[in-house]
Amino acid sequence: MLGTLIIGLLAGIVARLLKPGRSGLGIIMTIILGVSGSVVATYGGQALGVYQAGQPAGFIGAVVGAIVLLFIVEALHKR
Repeated sequence: MLGTLIIGLLAGIVARLLKPGRSGLGIIMTIILGVSGSVVATYGGQALGVYQAGQPAGFIGAVVGAIVLLFIVEALHKR
């Protein structure tokens, strides 16, 4: 679990760097959303059998999950 949180932190930072445009969210909120998105994507991908723990695809899935969550929260935040 601690490893997933650390990967989530890194994935959140990478997701923010990869996501274009300016967000109205602060760095702390971005990191929290990154961790949340990566945890969901990591365990979701493992549960679906897409990848196993420790595989590089898990980090990629975590970054994608974090980006998706950032897009969703920013869209809701703009309303």
